[in-house]
Amino acid sequence: MLKQKALKLTALTLAVSGSLAISSVASAATQIKAAFNQSNNHPQFQALENFGEKLAQETDGRYKLSIYPNELLGDQRAALELVQTGSIQMAVVANPLIENYDKTFRVIGMPYIYSGSEHQEQVFTSGTLDDLFASTKKFGFEVLTAYTAGARSMYTKQGPINTVADMKGKKIRVMQSDTMIKMLSCMGGTGVPMGQGEVYSAIQQGVLDGAENNEITYADLKQYEVAPYFSSTRHLMVPDLVVISTDFLDGMSKEDQNTLKKLLKESTKDEFKIWHEQIETAKATAESHGAKFNEVDIKPFQESCKSLQAELIETPEQKALYEKIISMQ
Repeated sequence: MLKQKALKLTALTLAVSGSLAISSVASAATQIKAAFNQSNNHPQFQALENFGEKLAQETDGRYKLSIYPNELLGDQRAALELVQTGSIQMAVVANPLIENYDKTFRVIGMPYIYSGSEHQEQVFTSGTLDDLFASTKKFGFEVLTAYTAGARSMYTKQGPINTVADMKGKKIRVMQSDTMIKMLSCMGGTGVPMGQGEVYSAIQQGVLDGAENNEITYADLKQYEVAPYFSSTRHLMVPDLVVISTDFLDGMSKEDQNTLKKLLKESTKDEFKIWHEQIETAKATAESHGAKFNEVDIKPFQESCKSLQAELIETPEQKALYEKIISMQ
């Protein structure tokens, strides 16, 4: 009798334990896989990581963000395709990739569309781009927010750049893009397309007078050694975009959708803050090796590049967005 009772108690215990295990599995966090093409030291990675922690807290652990850096899930183009098919849930991709789906996105990556970092942050966080970002749903993904990738500026071998006239005769390395070559021309210089790995020696040997990039890259590649004058022309500020699978988003409760969207928008301010902190560190490193940084009045450069901007604006939608962004300066 006692033995039968003991067996029944054991069976009941096992049944309860099994039920708890099943309940635990059922309530396990939904994983959000996010593809990222750079290292875990990058400001965008850190901002996403902070977002993931807040999402877990505010949804009582219903969602867990797992970020895969260093192209572990493929390059940006491949990652975007994985998001579209629902194979992964999120990715950070460069704005030009989204331009392939909707040319209106070209506007937010145009030369001199932003007067500076504060203007770009205002545009990204004000709701100005909400309709544009939602327009990609029909392609299987939605853009939820934009992150800064910094401002590209000029750095030169012989003296700083302050005016359009200072650019005359200057041979400046640019990315291998017709638009970039045209941009250097309207700024007064000559754009020389070249791979990044050749830039240091080309400046050193006098093939180039300088190059253009953000402060972090400038310091990381030690290009201050051959081009010690960094002039903040801020001519190009191409954003990176956080995209999410439409199917995944639609599968969330409305409450959780709103929480995720709100926290991602807030993460943009966080990413700008982290980016600025890293810029200051990069500048300090370059300055400790003799680099000199100077601010530039960019309005004359903007004026000289208006013809290029006009060339890049082809539709009424692009024009309307351009005018809205410019009015926020």
